[in-house]
Amino acid sequence: MSVRVDVTNGCAANASAAEAVAPRAECVPLASLLAEGHAWDDLAGRALDPHPYYTRPVMEAHLAGGLAPDGLSVLVVRRGGRLEAVLPFRTTHDLCGLGAPVAQPFLSPFVTTTAPLVGDPAILPTLVDGLRMAAQGRPWRWPLLALDTAPGAALLAAMVAKGWAWGEVGRFCRPVCERYADHAAFLDHHPHRSRLKDLRRRQRRLGEGGAVTFTSLTEAAPLAEAVEAFLVLERAGWKGRARTAMACTPAGATFARRLFGRADGPVRGRADILARDGRPLAISLALETGGTAFLLKTAHDEAERAQAPGLVLEAEIVRALHETGFASRLDSATLGGSALESLYREQVTIAEIVAAPDAGRGLVGLGRRIRLARFENHARREAKRLLGKR
Repeated sequence: MSVRVDVTNGCAANASAAEAVAPRAECVPLASLLAEGHAWDDLAGRALDPHPYYTRPVMEAHLAGGLAPDGLSVLVVRRGGRLEAVLPFRTTHDLCGLGAPVAQPFLSPFVTTTAPLVGDPAILPTLVDGLRMAAQGRPWRWPLLALDTAPGAALLAAMVAKGWAWGEVGRFCRPVCERYADHAAFLDHHPHRSRLKDLRRRQRRLGEGGAVTFTSLTEAAPLAEAVEAFLVLERAGWKGRARTAMACTPAGATFARRLFGRADGPVRGRADILARDGRPLAISLALETGGTAFLLKTAHDEAERAQAPGLVLEAEIVRALHETGFASRLDSATLGGSALESLYREQVTIAEIVAAPDAGRGLVGLGRRIRLARFENHARREAKRLLGKR
C-alpha cells in the first residue's frame, strides 16, 4: 500500500488546477517501480548531476544478484504523472538511533553515491516532506552524500528551509577527472608530475615482456567477454582467496554480468583493458551515464603488482578521455585515501551526515547522535584493523 504526502504551492489559483500539477511524494516497493521503466529511464536522462546507482538498470542488477529485495522501499516524487525524484531506502537500527530505527538510503558495496535522482530542483521541498514521511519523523543517517554538487547541496538547503538540522559524521575527498581541452592541457602544470613520470616508467617495464595494448569496449558482445575476463582476473587475486570476488558466488557473477554488460539505455557498461600479448594485465569496469564514467571495479594481475598495472591502466583511461571524448568526466567511485588522488586533478567532498526533522529536537539531540555515529565508525575501523593483523 502506498503512503502519500500532497504538497500544494500555496498560490491563489484554481484549487483543482493547482492540485493537478502539485508534486506528490509516496513510497512504493522496488518491484512496483520497475514496472514504470520508461518513466524511470526518462528521469535518469534529465537528472541533476546524474549518477547510475539509483537508476532502473542498476537497481535491477541488485535485485537479480540478491543484493536488494523486491520489496525494498523507494521514495518517489511525481508531478502531473511525471517522475521527478527517486530514492531507494531502508530502515535500520544502529547506535545513532539508540536502538530505535533510523532511515538510510539504499547502500551496497557497489553504491558509492547516495544522492537521490532529482529531475527538477523545484520539487525538493516535496522530497524533504517525503523524507519525513518515509522515516515516520525519525532521523536519517546518510552516507556518501556529495556536499559540493547538486543535488546534495540543494537537498541539504531544502532540509534547513523545512526546519531540519543536520551535521557531519565524517568526510573525505573523492578524486574526479574533468576533461580538459586535450591531454596536453591535462598534463600542463599537473600537481603530481613525478607520479605521472613514474607511471610512464612502469608502463615501459611492462612492455619489456611483450607488446602492451590498451583497448576500450562498449559493444554488447565484446563487453560481455570483458566482464567474463574480469571475473576470472579478480578471482585469481586476493579477493578470490578471501572469497569476496564477484565470481565466488553465482549471485555475484549474475550481478556483475547484469551491472556491467549493458551496451545501451540510460546506463551503459564500459570495459578498459591493459594487456600484454593478449593476456589481461588489468581490467576496469565502468558505468557511463549523463556524461560521466564511474570507474567502479578494477582488477589486475598480482604477479605484475610491482609495475602497478591497475594505475597504468587508469592513466590510459585518462588519455582516452581526452583523445576520444567518450565522457566529460571520470568519477573514481572510491573511498578516502585512493591512489587516484595523485592522478586526477579535481575532487568532490563526500560526507556522511545525520539529518533530523524539527531541528533535531527530541530525547536524543542531533549532536549526541553524531557523536554516537562517529564512535560506531571508529569501532568498526578498529575491529577491521585488528582482524587484518591475524
